[in-house]
Amino acid sequence: MSRLGDLIRTERIRQKLSLKQVAKKTGVSEGYLQAVEAGTRIIADDQARRILKAIGLKQQNEAEFTLDDIASTVDLVQVQPRMAAAAKKPERKEAEVVASSQEEAVAGSVWLDALQAVLRRVPVMNAVMKPVSYKLVPLENGRIEGANPDKVFFYLAPDDSMRGFRIHRGDIVLTVPAQSPVDGAVMLLNYKEHRYLRKIKILDDRNVLLQSYDRQYEAETVPISEIGFLSRCVQVTFELQ
Repeated sequence: MSRLGDLIRTERIRQKLSLKQVAKKTGVSEGYLQAVEAGTRIIADDQARRILKAIGLKQQNEAEFTLDDIASTVDLVQVQPRMAAAAKKPERKEAEVVASSQEEAVAGSVWLDALQAVLRRVPVMNAVMKPVSYKLVPLENGRIEGANPDKVFFYLAPDDSMRGFRIHRGDIVLTVPAQSPVDGAVMLLNYKEHRYLRKIKILDDRNVLLQSYDRQYEAETVPISEIGFLSRCVQVTFELQ
């Protein structure tokens, strides 16, 4: 099977177009297009883009998700039956068609819809909690690490205060919501009007130990009531220079 062929076929079904219509619209033969969809002919990425754009590719979605993203994450064969069923729906009233068209304009093309079911663009936040970039994260049962995807974000480590715990400046830490201390976890927190990554050790029901490790290990006993816990760190990645 060809994933690009699957993608073209799925988008064609979404647009309710026949092979003949797409072949005419894109300037290729019907037989060639059928072979591409069946996976018996190889098609280059740029040619696939031209065909997809001719039958409904939205430019803004192309910028967000590449064909490589789709090929590595989305099983388009599973998407196709849903698109085929949608294509067979009875005609709707004019008002319904207008509303649907508006929704589809926002949703974009079929691979964006498919990707949104399995991936989420998660923001990378800097020290002042402003997004500096985004990373694609897979969903599992509609969640990321068991959390609501809308509440998950990456935090860009601003310094080396946690390098003894394998988090260096510039590393990207995936965090999930946590408003109370988690023993043994690295957490993002507010303390004394500053935001920190610290490893937590619960001492009792009132106090925790905030641990850091730059050139040497440091720890500070702090009342839980003085800390604003934001999130728990679950993964750390680094960028190769």
